Amino acid sequence: MNEGADDASNVELPSQNRHSTWFVRLMREPLLHFLLLGGLLFALYGYVSGSQGEVADDQTIVVPAGKIEHLVALFTRTWQRPPTREELNGLVDDYVREEAAYREGLALGLDRNDTIIRRRIRQKLDFVAQDIADALEPTDEELAEYLNEHQASYRVEPRLSFRQVFFDPAKHGDDLESVVSDLAATLQGDPSIDPQEQGDRTLLGFRYEDVSQREISNLFGQEFTEALMELESGIWTAPVRSAFGVHAAIVDQFQAGKRAQLDDVRDAVVRDWMQTQREALAEQFYQGLLEKYEVVVDWPPFAVEQP
Repeated sequence: MNEGADDASNVELPSQNRHSTWFVRLMREPLLHFLLLGGLLFALYGYVSGSQGEVADDQTIVVPAGKIEHLVALFTRTWQRPPTREELNGLVDDYVREEAAYREGLALGLDRNDTIIRRRIRQKLDFVAQDIADALEPTDEELAEYLNEHQASYRVEPRLSFRQVFFDPAKHGDDLESVVSDLAATLQGDPSIDPQEQGDRTLLGFRYEDVSQREISNLFGQEFTEALMELESGIWTAPVRSAFGVHAAIVDQFQAGKRAQLDDVRDAVVRDWMQTQREALAEQFYQGLLEKYEVVVDWPPFAVEQP
């Protein structure tokens, strides 16, 4: 009997695992999150609307206790103290005026064809999709897949430590290149010479420690950066041209670029993955909305004639 029981449990286990795996995958499906959260929001809206609008008829405005507590919380957060009784009465009176104005505005159709209101409502719907995406927690596998698909955006750039001596072309004329080349040869042959005392005055720094290729390019320009990347470490070289003039330069340390690993760029990948999910959910949401409508566009003649 024991052997039979063991066999039965062994038969059931793979099925349970399959159901468990299927359930986990289903619970991680963004569209399911969207539908569940959307339903929850609509249910919450109905509850709040009911609690804030418990009215015997359209001519009655009810201010529930929950709304007053909300007004008190907002006031306290803004002014760092609770409202006085007089201030609280003013908050309630203002809410009643707002509710009355809102109802009358709807009755008069003032919400129709109002660009600001239309945009605000769309913005609120966008926030729903964003909130759903923010609730998602990516796994390492999902982040690794996203990183592999967008590797070029996260590649770790080369980093350098270097020194430079600047020469102003306006001060040296035709002798510029020979002057700079002679200095580079002198500095390489005589380490006792202080290179920081050489060259022309400039606001550029003399020494740069552990800077990226992009940072160098932003400061000195692409031509200087490309030349610097080709220099052999530990050797003064000239002339090296930049957006400012001509330089003698030496690379003290060079770290080659490399393929990014997830641990190196995790925060950036999570941020971009979340943004991608927001955009995808928003697109799914609007595509679902548009399926309910037939869209007819009455193009004016000038638009029809355009290629």
